[in-house]
Amino acid sequence: MSLAKQVIIKNAAEIELMRHSGKLLTQVFNMLDQFVKEGVSTMQINDVVESYIVNELQARPASKGQYDYKYSLNTSINEEVCHGMPHAERYLSSSDIINIDITLEKNGFIADSSKMYVLSGASQAARVLVKKTYAAMWCGIKVVKPGATLGDIGYAVAKSAQGEGYSVVREYCGHGIGRDMHEAPNVLHYGKRGASLVLQPGMIFTIEPMINQGKAQIKTKKDGWTVVTKDKKLSAQWEHTILVTPTGFEVLTLRDEER
Repeated sequence: MSLAKQVIIKNAAEIELMRHSGKLLTQVFNMLDQFVKEGVSTMQINDVVESYIVNELQARPASKGQYDYKYSLNTSINEEVCHGMPHAERYLSSSDIINIDITLEKNGFIADSSKMYVLSGASQAARVLVKKTYAAMWCGIKVVKPGATLGDIGYAVAKSAQGEGYSVVREYCGHGIGRDMHEAPNVLHYGKRGASLVLQPGMIFTIEPMINQGKAQIKTKKDGWTVVTKDKKLSAQWEHTILVTPTGFEVLTLRDEER
């Protein structure tokens, strides 16, 4: 079966449900904006997010239980590339940068997004990495339209990040999303223009580049989840859930401060 046939094209009703899940997820980040600060533990972040999703939004934290994962989000700090697990004794310091990656399911459909939080004492180099990673994500998003390819997205992301002297993690990628958290296709953050799958209206997938300050090489810690840079230099990531529209793209997880 070809990759194009595996990709689930969402109909109008499904797209509307995905929009709703995306909007709810933006509310989670709005709540977190006042909560993430020095002295807060990553487990406290997990717990407040789970409570908000379940009790305030009457939704489900989709990460919990996925692949036997115990928590409602990932908290990846400094040299942690992705999949950082919350810990009761891991407290944020004023110099940290942290990626918080959250999935939310409502009415059977899942939205996925992550945001970098930069604490008050973070270095200028850390701030620039976070800013340039955000820009690289948007370079990928802005090429999304019918007739473009997955290779176009990857090329745009990598060109932006590498042009700033950073490296792109290749082992992890964006993905289709809908009723399942991970659907076809895989959305690489590097690639060749014109290559791979041609985009069609109704496709929904994430773009979520992981950009390293130093080399691209990574390793997984003994906990089996947390991925870190091999050279211990900083890493940053941003993520949005994207719909291919008849004329371009729609960011289903666009937050208030991005409008």
